Amino acid sequence: MTSTDGAIERQLASDIDRIDRNRRMVRIWLAVVLLTLSALVLVGGATRLTGSGLSITEWKPIHGVIPPLNEAEWQEEFELYKRIPQFEQLNSDMTVESFKSIFWWEWAHRLLARSIGLVFALPLAFFWVTGRIERRLRWPLVGLLALGGFQGFIGWWMVSSGLAERVSVSQYRLAAHLTIACLIFAACMWIMRALAPHSGEPAPTERSKGMAALIACMALFQIYLGALVAGLHAGLTYNTWPLMDGAIVPGDLFVQNPWWINLFENPKTVQFAHRCGAYVLWALALVHMVVSLRAAPDATHARRTVLLFALISLQALIGILTLIWQVPLGWALAHQGGALVVLGFAIAHWRGFVGAYPKEARIEIRA
Repeated sequence: MTSTDGAIERQLASDIDRIDRNRRMVRIWLAVVLLTLSALVLVGGATRLTGSGLSITEWKPIHGVIPPLNEAEWQEEFELYKRIPQFEQLNSDMTVESFKSIFWWEWAHRLLARSIGLVFALPLAFFWVTGRIERRLRWPLVGLLALGGFQGFIGWWMVSSGLAERVSVSQYRLAAHLTIACLIFAACMWIMRALAPHSGEPAPTERSKGMAALIACMALFQIYLGALVAGLHAGLTYNTWPLMDGAIVPGDLFVQNPWWINLFENPKTVQFAHRCGAYVLWALALVHMVVSLRAAPDATHARRTVLLFALISLQALIGILTLIWQVPLGWALAHQGGALVVLGFAIAHWRGFVGAYPKEARIEIRA
């Protein structure tokens, strides 16, 4: 080996070590983003469940960070709330003091939404300027930042749907708002997993990767269906399981015209669709686990299918208990948080079949 060859090897080892350190830092940052996103989704769920989502009737991206600081400002905020249908039809006996309890939930949700922009943007700028972000990741991460900004607009678009004629927000806009949040969550998980070490083991079967992708997509779709259930308050009806309205397949699922509108606006149909989605997701995870364990029982990929199936089964159990007990706040939030855990693990499991990003070390040896 010549001295030049030795220098190249040392430089290569140094570059690989630097890439590993940078990736570890980026993974830690993305893990913090994921935790913040989870908190945002949970506080958003609590805001909805407590009927607090319409308590702030104006969109003030900057000034809105500062809450009312004295009684006059509280009264001013309360007067704005008294103008909307929710107060007139549901909360006409509300006092300023009781208004404060719903205001703080919505204010906390909006503050978290603003904070996550900083949690994402400032480290991204630092990593970019210091060369710690790999070239392939720069614009996808900028795209996620832009999608987060758009999500803020979607949030206000959702709130505005309940300020004029409705006493709650549109289920369509609520589902869009939650689904985009989950897409951002999934994308962060995808990138974080791509930067992590991989076992390098082959997939148990040729269809394992496709099945993992299908389960991840189905988990996201199930969250969308759950958002429709939440927007229509459909979880407060038909609180029995496994029967629904006394039957496995209840009647009157398509009483509205056109028939497809029932899938979005009929609480009974929407809840039944969410139940069916859960059964499909559970069955897919079961088949994925059984096939993987039969093909390669000792493989890392196969062991992950066991955990994925366990998480989906636990989530289904929490969902059943939440329904039977008529959506108590704690269990409803556990169900919403569980959905994020299932989605995150399903995305990571799917990404595990793709393999880690290649490490592009730049070797520059001068004679």
